[in-house]
Amino acid sequence: MDYRIAACDDRKEDRDMIQELTLQWARNRGFDVEVRQFPSGDAFLFQYAEDKTWDILLLDVEMPGCNGVELAKRVRQENKLTQIVFVTGYSDYIAEGYDVSALHYLLKPVSDEKLFSVLNRAVEKLKRDGQSLLLELPEELVRVPLFEVEYLEVRQNYVTVHTVSNSYTVKKTLTAMEQELDDRFFRVGRSYIVNLSKVQKASKREAVLLSGATIPLPRGGYETLNQAIIQKL
Repeated sequence: MDYRIAACDDRKEDRDMIQELTLQWARNRGFDVEVRQFPSGDAFLFQYAEDKTWDILLLDVEMPGCNGVELAKRVRQENKLTQIVFVTGYSDYIAEGYDVSALHYLLKPVSDEKLFSVLNRAVEKLKRDGQSLLLELPEELVRVPLFEVEYLEVRQNYVTVHTVSNSYTVKKTLTAMEQELDDRFFRVGRSYIVNLSKVQKASKREAVLLSGATIPLPRGGYETLNQAIIQKL
């Protein structure tokens, strides 16, 4: 099984349409997928309490009981990897979609072309976000997803990997760590590597990350960092 996908909508005809299009997309891509229908947010959460292995959620917004936004917030409290796509006839909840890191917001009626495009993006993001660093600490091994890493810094023979909530220090060179990262990361001078997607703003002297952490920039560092960010847009 490649992907498990949930279609949650209180209208059966809409669930049937989403399921049919999703299965068609899977056949076109050669994926083995499971698509399950849920008539309400409450029905999905009842199942989710026992089974959290869902890859993509296709959610209506306005449903009786727990609506799509509330459902997404519940999932996001403990799951950052599942891709969430709102499929709805209402455009009033787009801001809430950003709050739960929704991948996209599709308005009904949904064309197969638009849904296929979003599903393609979802599987690419699943693959990308599934990448991680395996860090060998003195008393344990820790797997840190790359999308959670804000920046890395080196001091003498030790590299510290910083996320929003934790920091992990390992005995390794920054150059060796750099080989384990992907193209979302950028080397800033001799001492830092930064996740470009976490940069909020940059000045001549420092880069400010979304968490509020700051990274000093060497002479000429602003121009190269700025160019790297532009290329990633």
